[in-house]
This record gives sequence, structure tokens and C-alpha cells, in this order.
Amino acid sequence: MTLKSAFEDLRETTLQAITGCLRKLDYVSGLRNRREDYAHWGLGRVHGDPQANKALTQAHRSLVSQVLSTPIRQLVDDVELSSKMAGVPPATYVERLRKRGQGLLPSSPGAGSARHLNSVLYALSGLVKARRKPDAIRRAS
Repeated sequence: MTLKSAFEDLRETTLQAITGCLRKLDYVSGLRNRREDYAHWGLGRVHGDPQANKALTQAHRSLVSQVLSTPIRQLVDDVELSSKMAGVPPATYVERLRKRGQGLLPSSPGAGSARHLNSVLYALSGLVKARRKPDAIRRAS
């Protein structure tokens, strides 16, 4: 039997089962409580709450970095997939993320992360809405 760290367990089991980097970010950020601790029953039971909290913090930071470094075109595709898995229209999914604002970020995010994430979500919102309108993007003739 191979022993995994809490982070490896989280990444290879829980997060692997979730499609889309935006959806993963949404999931992990939703595990954080008001005290800035994370709660994941299974991970805490197997690895202990301190190690689970450390792994979730690391994963949260990694997911924010991943979203912020992903090309916007790929994020538009990610929104389509993530929203489908969440059972809501893409525009609704992005608006839900935008309304969560700072709640999507880990505690003590890097400088500019909040602004950058807000800008990415704002751009995604506009692009997703434009994608639904067939005349919104005119083809060059």
C-alpha cells in the first residue's frame, strides 16, 4: 500500500473527480469556514485536521494560480464544462463566481490576486454572454 500525503490524496482523489479548474476552485473555496479553516471530513479523518487544512490551503493557492495563468479562451471552455456539470447556464455560473468575490480566494492571497481574479471573471462574464448571441461576433468577409 502506498502512503500519500494529504495534498496528494486530495489532488489524486477528490480534485481529480471534479471537472474544470473553475469548478475545483469553487469547490475548495467552499470548504473554508469563517475562521479561515477548511473542513473536509474524509481528508481530516484520514490525515488529521491540521494536515488536511494545510493540504486544502496549498490546493486553494494552486488553483487560484492555475485559473489566473490559464488563457481566457480555455477558461471560456472551462465555464461551459463547469456550468454543465453544475447544472446551470454558463452565464449564471460565472455570475455566481463573481458574487463570491473575495470568498474564492485563500486567506492572504498574493498581491493583485483579487483584482486579477475579478478581472478574469468579469471578462469571462462578457465572453460567455457574447457567445450566446450569434450576431455578437461578426466574421470578416
